[in-house]
Amino acid sequence: MNINVAAFSGSLRKDSFTTKTLKAFAALAPEGVTVNIVDISELPHINQDLEDDLPEPVKRLHEQALAADVVVLATPEYNRSYSPVIKNALDWGSRPQGNNCWDGKPVAVLGCTPYNLGAFGAVNHLRQVLVYLNMQPLQQPEFYLAGAGEKFDESGQLTDEGTRKLMQSVWKGLLQLAQNAPQ
Repeated sequence: MNINVAAFSGSLRKDSFTTKTLKAFAALAPEGVTVNIVDISELPHINQDLEDDLPEPVKRLHEQALAADVVVLATPEYNRSYSPVIKNALDWGSRPQGNNCWDGKPVAVLGCTPYNLGAFGAVNHLRQVLVYLNMQPLQQPEFYLAGAGEKFDESGQLTDEGTRKLMQSVWKGLLQLAQNAPQ
């Protein structure tokens, strides 16, 4: 099995719990799975005026998305919705019109927050957009990480065994979804 994963953190903050969650998830990738954490910090705001001559960060996003067999999106929750930088990356990956890099891609969503609801609102809002983009969201298991600040040590390593087990279950479900995805 050789599976290429494009993984995105919806937080640009230096000490982000979302990025720590994504890195912990990537570290648990099964043998034969390569995870590329894609930097989306340099993407310009979506602007149709830029579509005739795509900026280099957008071209790189397209290349990385097209090369991926699977996508993983990790998002914090902002005002009961997902991250604006994830939205920007998804929008750029679906543009220009008729060039949807996400089309048919299996995708897992990791919701992460230091608060109690585990980014439930963000994950569910994001799923609506993924369906529109014709992606194949992993339905079960769902991943919501509440109390994220208590799940990592000072060096950013995941310390919570329950979270680790859930991540392994997500990997299992995502790889099954990828194996059954239409080519």
